[in-house]
Amino acid sequence: AQLVESGGGSVQAGGSLKLSCEGSGYTFDSCVMAWYRRAPGKERELVSTIDKRDNEGYEDSVKGRFTISRDDRNNKLYLQMNSLKTEDTGVYYCAACAFFTGGAITDYYYWGQGTQVTVSS
Repeated sequence: AQLVESGGGSVQAGGSLKLSCEGSGYTFDSCVMAWYRRAPGKERELVSTIDKRDNEGYEDSVKGRFTISRDDRNNKLYLQMNSLKTEDTGVYYCAACAFFTGGAITDYYYWGQGTQVTVSS
């Protein structure tokens, strides 16, 4: 299976971008899917998740600005990012099919290569 992100780029603070993630080689419709990001010099962090029932979760700093969605018919995941801030800069990764340990998500089976998002002031 493969995940390929697209839609990254450079934008000024306050602007918007929409990231896309297209899956192939596997049907992800029953999977928990997520977006992560890695800011320069920082560890990778969870941005947002969505389960097979479209229940969404967000990291506090992006609540009200980012929206995750999925299109299972086309095996796609999206992240609409509005009111972007300089601290949103980083490489954004798509992840599919959560791996659970003790009821908590500890990893994902599939990861994309990432797409760069740069927000300038």
